[in-house]
Amino acid sequence: MKNVAIITGASRGIGAATALRLADEGYSICITYRKNEQAANSILAALQEKEVSAISVRADISLEKDVIALFAEVDSKLGKLSHLVNNAGRLLPQTKLVDLSVDRINSIFATNVTGTVLCCREAVKRMSLSLGGPGGVIVNVSSVAAKLGSPHEYIDYAMSKGAIDTLTKGLAVEVAEEGIRVNAVRPGVIYTDMHSDGGEPDRVDRVKNFVPMKRGGTADEVAESIYFLLSERSSYSTGVILDVSGGR
Repeated sequence: MKNVAIITGASRGIGAATALRLADEGYSICITYRKNEQAANSILAALQEKEVSAISVRADISLEKDVIALFAEVDSKLGKLSHLVNNAGRLLPQTKLVDLSVDRINSIFATNVTGTVLCCREAVKRMSLSLGGPGGVIVNVSSVAAKLGSPHEYIDYAMSKGAIDTLTKGLAVEVAEEGIRVNAVRPGVIYTDMHSDGGEPDRVDRVKNFVPMKRGGTADEVAESIYFLLSERSSYSTGVILDVSGGR
């Protein structure tokens, strides 16, 4: 059976690096994006140069209708889903908790939590042995912020990633007998464009000396860990949360 993967939020950063890594292993790949079609098309072209089957789908995973349509398109164009990487996430400008608005909190959780749960739901429907599926693997992209709390900057984002850790643990047990493994990676400070969303593009350079290894990580380093958890090299691992954080 061929490997068919969905990678959400894959027009840049960790998602894009993961898509390129899986292409090196011959996966058929669907990348999703919410707004930046030009960036998504660039990654899609790079995947096609590697001579793998690949599609790009615009999807706001906070919307159930978009998630349902996304998985239906993969069913139609790539075949039976075997792997899911829940990478899409929102980060908004740095602020303290006393300044958080309800709209901001709900926006963060709608994508980072509800959207991830919806994608897991649709994947489990397709992968579960009892529903006629072949089994499969889900990897959730959490954050070391879930452990550290991100005070003064992103408490709402950190809370949403704590929920992803809980989801990973619970779902792993729930579907273990269905032939599905569920794991997560917890990146630390990584050189990606996401820091611009938080209003500080050079944040990694500011905080890297707080990391025991005294450097920021790369998207490729995280992608390698995601591939390990997706692959048969981690076949006896489920419910694992792997820190890729330089020792934090």
